[in-house]
Amino acid sequence: MGTLAHASLVLASASPRRADLLRQVGIETFEVRPADVDETPLKSETPRLLALRLARAKAAAASTPGAFVLAGDVVVSVGRRVLPKAETEAQARACLDLLSGRNHRVGAAVCVVAPDGREASRLVETRVTFKRLNAEEIDTYIACGEWRGKAGGYAIQGRAAAFVATLNGSYTGVVGLPVHETLNLLRGLGWRP
Repeated sequence: MGTLAHASLVLASASPRRADLLRQVGIETFEVRPADVDETPLKSETPRLLALRLARAKAAAASTPGAFVLAGDVVVSVGRRVLPKAETEAQARACLDLLSGRNHRVGAAVCVVAPDGREASRLVETRVTFKRLNAEEIDTYIACGEWRGKAGGYAIQGRAAAFVATLNGSYTGVVGLPVHETLNLLRGLGWRP
């Protein structure tokens, strides 16, 4: 177990939010190695299974001999409908219009692969309710630009926090990485800071 405990940690993500969440809980030393995987949902794939599949694929793509590899993915959904990672204002506006005044789910999946090849993964589902948004609120949020590349077209850790009426689940999961579960998976596979 001693060799595993001192193995390095690779974060298979370019997300600054995931790196910040790790630092926030005292994990300062890790290599960032973004994994490029096709995030297109498979036919009939549920949002939960999509999040898990993507986290596992990213961990596999960033596989590093002698290191623990940590990968995550967040999927925002309304029913079985997966919302995109908004890249255009039109996409962000469509997401916010859909989320306004209703519940949605945020599935945050995490996968850890140990240096010896063992793998563990977990999905944390959070229910978020947005207040009813008026046109001015949506326009102002679109203008700030923080929605770019964000699942569901919003960043809960930014200005969109004002839209959240209720949250039942993992706040850090909605941000990008369910920290409690991530630490449990790492420790369960033998990693020590």
